[in-house]
Amino acid sequence: MTVKRKTLEEFQPGRGYTKEDWDAVDSPPLTEEELASMRPFREVFPELAEKIEKEIAARGRPRVEAPKVAVTLRLDPDVLEKYKAGGKDWRAIMAAELRKAAGL
Repeated sequence: MTVKRKTLEEFQPGRGYTKEDWDAVDSPPLTEEELASMRPFREVFPELAEKIEKEIAARGRPRVEAPKVAVTLRLDPDVLEKYKAGGKDWRAIMAAELRKAAGL
C-alpha cells in the first residue's frame, strides 16, 4: 500500500531538523522524465536489498521445532475452575498433567 504524504513547502519547527538544515537542502520536485527513468531499489542495489530482506525475515519470534497445536476442548466448569485457580500458568499445569496421563 502506498502512503501519500504532503510535501512541505516551507520550514516548520519541531519536526526533527533546524531551519539551517531546511535551507541547506535544495531538492526541487522530480520531473516526469526523472520519475519515468527511476529503477527499483532491488534492481539498483541487489546485494544490499537481499541483506535487508534477510534482516527483516529474521525478525520476530524464533521458530520452534515442535510448535503447539490449537484445539477446542469442552470441559466441565468445575474442572476448568480448578485449573484456573492454579494461577496464570494454569494451561501449562494442565498440559503437564495431560502429558503425565498420556505416559509421555
